Amino acid sequence: MLAAPQLAAQLPQEDFEAAFSVLEAAIREAALQKAPVLDRAQLHLYLASLHSLYGDAASDEAQATLGRAALLAPAIRQTPLYLALSAELDARLRGPEATYPDVQAIHGDPLSRFHALSALALADRSQEALGVHVTVQELPPHLGWRLRSWQADCEEMQGNTEAALHLYAEAARLSRGSYRAGMLQEQAALYLQLGQPTEAAAVLERARVEYPPLPENLTSIDPGSTDPGSTDPDNADLAGQVLGLASWYYLMSQAALNQDQHDAALENIQEADRLERLMGDPSYGVALVYGQVLVAQGRQQEALRHFDAALMMAQPEDRPYALHELGVAFLDLDRPLEARERLESAAGTPDYPFVPEVLADIAEAEYRLGRLPEAQGTAELALAQGAVVPASLVLGSVEMDYYHLDEALEHYLRVVREAAPGTRDWVTAEQMAADIMAQQGFPDPTSAYLHAQQALEYTDPSDDWYGTLQDHLLRAETLMGSGKGRTLN
Repeated sequence: MLAAPQLAAQLPQEDFEAAFSVLEAAIREAALQKAPVLDRAQLHLYLASLHSLYGDAASDEAQATLGRAALLAPAIRQTPLYLALSAELDARLRGPEATYPDVQAIHGDPLSRFHALSALALADRSQEALGVHVTVQELPPHLGWRLRSWQADCEEMQGNTEAALHLYAEAARLSRGSYRAGMLQEQAALYLQLGQPTEAAAVLERARVEYPPLPENLTSIDPGSTDPGSTDPDNADLAGQVLGLASWYYLMSQAALNQDQHDAALENIQEADRLERLMGDPSYGVALVYGQVLVAQGRQQEALRHFDAALMMAQPEDRPYALHELGVAFLDLDRPLEARERLESAAGTPDYPFVPEVLADIAEAEYRLGRLPEAQGTAELALAQGAVVPASLVLGSVEMDYYHLDEALEHYLRVVREAAPGTRDWVTAEQMAADIMAQQGFPDPTSAYLHAQQALEYTDPSDDWYGTLQDHLLRAETLMGSGKGRTLN
């Protein structure tokens, strides 16, 4: 390749502006020297490969460059790299409907195999993509970490989260600067999905140092074009940095929220929101998490605005999540009619993975509206579908209203067994279990004592329940001491 020595100096440094200049100069020189058309067409393929690294932002440029290569030398259409790049561009345009990469591309040179793998990943053919044999050692450094990133995406699509975590970690090791930060943030996002916020926060701390400081007093930014044709690469780099940091703060907010660090979560999501607005590009995800943080702080009324904003920005597949959050917030505000409307919309969305939980929340709304038969029927459906804790709480409340104490106790004891100790649902169930046993006349004072004791440990002394539980505890202790029941050791 005519430009190989110069590119070898630029691409490992991720200096794509210089790399584009080198390739474009080589193309001009080859034309002036009347180099063989296949050689000139090959240079256009390398240029298209470079364009492809910018993703959707440069698809038009990549397609035009491929077209120029084919016009110069029609025979180039049958080469593995041309076939691979064409498949990748088709996958970006048509997703799962794209054509399958030609076998020549899958078994061609390393660069062709890299683009064939990219095409399969973009077309949601993750299993086939993972079957394309290409190694980091065969590729230049700027493609090695991208290979690991594509493979991590594919493992994630296959549900192999642990494998994806390791691949993102290797991609981070092989990359640098903002690219390394991006790979670490992908890894952190997976840790959050796994319910491991401490690990996510630790990875995010490593990512943060990869970002240079933002300019002081930055109040707005015109991102312009972030593709390789940008006339202001410095501005494009700044825009990329701002968006990367917005994502960092968004993820860190979730990590803090899931560790019950509500003040830190609020500070981080506020900064994510500020940075996105600098770009004029607020997102669904930030709006949703902003609302979740406010709910955690007991500020449901303020959260409604953010959930509404998330709903406005949501893609169809994201709408039920925002509707569910809105419904629960309305429940917390004791506005069951508005809650039920949003929750029923969420429950009616095909493929929403939390339909059982939504049904339990609908049952709660029905209960608050005084529609006990409807609440009971919906809660039983939610229980059958796996929403054990929230459905059992509603069923317990319904049975209490009917004064069916035995049935109510059965539901609350199920919550005690299934809920995590110390959570709000678990404490509520312990309180109710102790109270029902008291209303039944303490048939088993030892059990009543244990439930009251467990509930007291997590009940604030200012809560009305505190005094009630103390009375139950003392009464049960008295009955145990009088021999009516087993004495605790």
